[in-house]
Amino acid sequence: MKKLTLSTLIALSSLSSVSYAACAIENTQEVKTISASFAAWKAVTQAMAECGNVSSTLDSEFKTKVGAALAAKPSLYHVSGVANGTFVPLLNSGLLRPLDDLVVKYGKNLNPNQFIQVDGKTMAIAMMINTQHFMYRKDILDKVGLDTPTTWDEVLVAAEKIQQADLIQYPLGGTYQTGWNLAMEFINMYLGFGTDLFDGNQATVNNESGIKTLEMMKKLTAYMDPEYLIADPTFVQKQLQQGNVAMANLWATRATALDNKEESQVVGKVYMSAAPKSMENGHPASTMWWDGITIAKNITDEEAKNAFQVALEGLDEEMVKENADAAIWLIKGYKPTRLSNGAIQNAINKTPSYPLTANIGLIHSALGKNVSDYLTGQKTAAETLQAVEEDYTSAAKESGLL
Repeated sequence: MKKLTLSTLIALSSLSSVSYAACAIENTQEVKTISASFAAWKAVTQAMAECGNVSSTLDSEFKTKVGAALAAKPSLYHVSGVANGTFVPLLNSGLLRPLDDLVVKYGKNLNPNQFIQVDGKTMAIAMMINTQHFMYRKDILDKVGLDTPTTWDEVLVAAEKIQQADLIQYPLGGTYQTGWNLAMEFINMYLGFGTDLFDGNQATVNNESGIKTLEMMKKLTAYMDPEYLIADPTFVQKQLQQGNVAMANLWATRATALDNKEESQVVGKVYMSAAPKSMENGHPASTMWWDGITIAKNITDEEAKNAFQVALEGLDEEMVKENADAAIWLIKGYKPTRLSNGAIQNAINKTPSYPLTANIGLIHSALGKNVSDYLTGQKTAAETLQAVEEDYTSAAKESGLL
């Protein structure tokens, strides 16, 4: 897998010189797309729809459906929107087609940093970066006399002061929904200690960093809505929008919603900074992601050619100019805004990329299954981490990794 330096990608993506019409092609064939459902994908698919004959499925649970949909013959979708976590399973299952020939014919306006290459072949076109970073109410921090927290220990101090001042319903929000989101929180904070998740293909989370991560997560929950185990990104976004929480570590793609006058009560009040660190001299406790498009393998060459051209119409400079706040775009024409600051600070401060390995999905699932047992007091930290490793080992043996 080609390694991408995301801070470099941001700089390169600011290069710009080309302008576009609404849609440069007249599309006469049906093009079906499936992707996640957030502002960036809405912008891209709406731009694609300007070409005509495009139907898009935007589904927050798409990652559980896209594999089977692309495995059908023919595939149920021509274009799939992917991120780090969804790309690898599709790639390993042979459901994606190389894009090099299409890039040569139609991709002259793409930035080289958009090419996601595997074994020398371009298998996806990245359109944006994403990452979880710190969002905070500056007006509330000012009232308690604190600067922006830069470590999770400082977040705890701020949360306690805010709670004592009784300035807001809950000092803190967090995407602690049991399952994928809770596991993501663990991975971010654990990697912030500079400790590897694996030794070879053996999971190694039952250690001092794992214990510290669980203990910090539990301390933070004391300042959250008691229903934190159902808090997915949309839940936390709404908490911020409604002025019910003062701080949260949330996906960059959610930032634009906080300044949406039609649904937010805190327009202009939420500021962005790098994710808090797990330790003073570490990197932001987060991971860097990319989102982009792929073309299904189980469609005809003619359908692939047409779908790729339509997809590029959704990734053009005009779309970026009209949706500058929707994402940290890697597309020509993008200029960072106030809402981009947290993600850019993450990248500049060497936040690692989310691992693109076969074993990461297994440990992610094992963490999602077990971490809540510690938070709810059913198991000790050591018992929880032991269960994570046992579940991972069982899954790794079944998949042939061990």
